[in-house]
Amino acid sequence: MGKKVLCIGNALVDKVCLLENDDLLINESLPKGSMQLITEERSKRLQEIAGSLKSEMATGGSAANTASGTANLGVGTAYIGMVGNDELGDFYVDDMKKNNIETKFFRSSTTQTGLALAFVSKDGERTFATYLGAALELNAENLNKDLFTGYDYIHIEGYLISNRSLFSRILELGKSIGAKISMDLASYNVVEENVDFLRNVCKGVEIIFANEQEAEAFSGIDAVRAVDDISSFANISVVKLGENGSLISCGGNKIKVQEVRRDKIDTTGAGDLYAGGFLAGLCQGYNLEQCGIMGSILAGNVIEIMGTKMDEKRWQNIRREIVERIGQVNI
Repeated sequence: MGKKVLCIGNALVDKVCLLENDDLLINESLPKGSMQLITEERSKRLQEIAGSLKSEMATGGSAANTASGTANLGVGTAYIGMVGNDELGDFYVDDMKKNNIETKFFRSSTTQTGLALAFVSKDGERTFATYLGAALELNAENLNKDLFTGYDYIHIEGYLISNRSLFSRILELGKSIGAKISMDLASYNVVEENVDFLRNVCKGVEIIFANEQEAEAFSGIDAVRAVDDISSFANISVVKLGENGSLISCGGNKIKVQEVRRDKIDTTGAGDLYAGGFLAGLCQGYNLEQCGIMGSILAGNVIEIMGTKMDEKRWQNIRREIVERIGQVNI
C-alpha cells in the first residue's frame, strides 16, 4: 500500500478576480501579495466593488489545493476542514470528492462557508481578502487520533496559526501516530505576526515550505540563506523562488531546481500545488530533486490558468511531463 497524505486547512471557496490595475488594492488598503482577514460585511462590500471584474469561483484554501495536487498524482489523500451547512458547503464537499479526496468535513449550522477573494494583478501576483466564515470554527476539540490514523504525512497550512491551540493539537496528534509533519508558511504577513510562535512549534517537523517573502519573514535574512536557517528546524526545507526555481535543503545538502518558463496568468495556488507535487513525489519514493521537479511542474501549470482548478486534459499533460523529466512512470 502506498503512503497517504492528510491535509488540514481553512476550507474556503475562492472567487478569483482579474484586476485591470492595482487601484482597488491601494484604495482598499490591501497590501499587494498579502492575505488579509476581513469581516463578512467587508467581504460583501468588496464583492460589490469587484462586481464588474472578470471572475470565477472554485473550491480553495491552501491545504485543499495541495490535496488536489497529491490526489491527482495518484496519492491517497484526505482533507479535514469546516464548512457551512449551505450550498457553498455542498459545492465544496462534492468538488473534493470529484477530485478523489477523502472528505472529513465538519459542518457549521450557524455560519456560512468561508470565501476568499483573490485579486490578481496584471503581473500575476495575487492578493487575498479572506472571510473565514465557518472555517474559523474548526477547533482543537474537533480533532482526535482516529481522524489521523493511517496517514504518513500530515500537511498543515500556515493560515491555521491564527488558532494556536488548533495548530498545536494538529502537531500533537500527527506526532502521536508517527506521521511526518509538512507545513506551508502560507503568507509573509502571517509569518511576521506569529514568527516567535512558529519558530518554537516548527522544531522537529519534517518539511517546511516557504516562498521568498515568507522565508525572509521567518528567518530575518535573505531567502537564499534562509533555506539553511529553516533546515535547522525541519528535516527538509523548501524555498520557492518563483521564476528562479526553488531551493531544497536537507542534512546540509542544498539542491537547486530550475523552473521552466511559463505563460503567467495567475499565481494563485502556485505554492500550494508545488507542495502537492513535492509531497506526491515523497510518497512515491522519488529523491528530493525529483520531488522538486514534480512540484515545479504543478506550480508552473497552475499559473497558466485562472484560479487553481486544472482540468483532466492538463493533468494528463502534467503526468506526461513528469515522466519525461524524471524518467519514471509510477504516477
